[in-house]
Amino acid sequence: MLEIQGIAVSPGVAIGQALILDREGYRITRCQIAPADRKTELQRLEQAIEAAADRMDTHREQSAISLGADVGAIFSAHVQLLRDPRLRVEWRQLIQEECFSAEYAVSTVLNRYAHAFRSMGSPIMAERAGDIRDIERVLLESLGGHPLDVSNTGAQPGILASHDLTPSETANLDRRLILGFCTEIGGPSGHTAIVARGLEIPAVVGLGPFLQKISGGSDIIVDGYRGRIILEPDEPTRVRYLERRVDRQCRAERLNTLRDLPATTRDDVRIRLLANIEFPHEVEACLARGAEGVGLYRTEFLYLSSETEPSEQEHYEAYSEVMKAFSGRPVVMRTLDLGADKMGQRPLAEQEHNPFLGLCSIRLSLRNPALFRTQLRAMMRASIEGDLRIMFPMITTLHELRTARMLLRQVSEDLQEDGFNIAGQIQVGMMVEVPAAVLMLEHFVREVDFISLGTNDLTQYTLAVDRSNEYVADLYTAVDPAVLRLIKTTVDVAAQYQVDLSVCGEMSSTPAYALLLVGFGVRTLSAPPAAIPQLKQALRSVTVDDCQFMAKRAMELETAREVDAFLNGHFATLLPDMALGV
Repeated sequence: MLEIQGIAVSPGVAIGQALILDREGYRITRCQIAPADRKTELQRLEQAIEAAADRMDTHREQSAISLGADVGAIFSAHVQLLRDPRLRVEWRQLIQEECFSAEYAVSTVLNRYAHAFRSMGSPIMAERAGDIRDIERVLLESLGGHPLDVSNTGAQPGILASHDLTPSETANLDRRLILGFCTEIGGPSGHTAIVARGLEIPAVVGLGPFLQKISGGSDIIVDGYRGRIILEPDEPTRVRYLERRVDRQCRAERLNTLRDLPATTRDDVRIRLLANIEFPHEVEACLARGAEGVGLYRTEFLYLSSETEPSEQEHYEAYSEVMKAFSGRPVVMRTLDLGADKMGQRPLAEQEHNPFLGLCSIRLSLRNPALFRTQLRAMMRASIEGDLRIMFPMITTLHELRTARMLLRQVSEDLQEDGFNIAGQIQVGMMVEVPAAVLMLEHFVREVDFISLGTNDLTQYTLAVDRSNEYVADLYTAVDPAVLRLIKTTVDVAAQYQVDLSVCGEMSSTPAYALLLVGFGVRTLSAPPAAIPQLKQALRSVTVDDCQFMAKRAMELETAREVDAFLNGHFATLLPDMALGV
């Protein structure tokens, strides 16, 4: 039995057999072999090398004819690399001495070389790393591998184990077959983590290099509460986790009794609890857990889960389904919040060195008005089904906000000319998720009906931390004193100008942090549906004075670690039963 600590990104416990993906998305059928099978495995490797070399020779000949000798020479170099005797020696050693499968031997050695080339800091060497990856792909295919379609993994449910999962791969997971997943890299607030929470699939990321420690069919426990996985658990551990899962289900049923009660503090201050959703099917979970509406409808799933660009009708059907289900309660729809690097349907920009600071979110929409208009038309058409509110993400300048609103007005006029009915009054708001928006907020609030504080990106951009990078994940914390000051400023400005404010970042889903936000003056929280019962229990157990004390003390502390320790410690004092159950 081996326990590995990572980062919890989606709660729950999953127990099952491993379905392993390697770094390039190829199924690794077996990581280790029996000693008696080494000779057969070496033969498989030799046959695969020859088959791959033949394929590359064919590519060389065809490329030389159609594209010229220079291009054909690229594949000649690939063949020379493939036949390099040093590679053969290393592959054979891993098979003979470590009893690794040919697939794993190939992947391990070539990944090491590719990493070495990339680490040299030379564009020429980086190209060599690409050559190595290409050789790996052809060799794995020659060994019988094929790109794994994560949306169709076969009939047996299991645990997905991979180096990484993209948001689109995660969005396409079949929840009936994927019980949970675990990855070597990733952070707590990346799009993959957010989608996993939307699907309610237990997930742990940022585990580091663990794939070499397991083989296909190995038993795994994914603990999405504590952020760890257990490989080949012994029977007492398995029983303990099964009991823990039953205990949490019982606790969830007890919390369900709060569903129809308001989130009112002990001193009768009303807090609105809205839901963050990714997919239309989450509506049922929202209603079952007592959500008063949708504070953040992330619309990216339409782009992530399809190989073609979604049509206006596809947008409309998804939006109207949610609007009808909430029958008059507010639904805040956020326009596309992805980078050009995540748009698989068509290239919208050259490859960017740093997509988080590049063509993403509202910038991408404004640069591609046809795509933006399609989404806005669908939203406006769905507005007659209930209380629709439209929100623009990552607004940084007044020009962006004004341009987006102008396009929305034009779309409204076009729809009316086309004979569509739309709602007479639609509230328009913006996300506050970059420091520039906080600094200029007194100007922004004069031009919007509401604002929504996105603590995920606000933390990322304030602390200069890529939230999906496991190497700096420990620096990413929403309770860093710098982030708290920006949050407090945002709340104060919204109160001064009497503009509705909600907090929809992941910070809202942690009860101790949610009480801090209430202490700052926040009165509307939006969180994943699964978090709402716990939030309601916490809010109904405290007074606003309790929350204000937490906020005042937190603002006096100097480091994120001190703030986090204080908040969790004081939360445990206020609500000891809840603290034990978290």
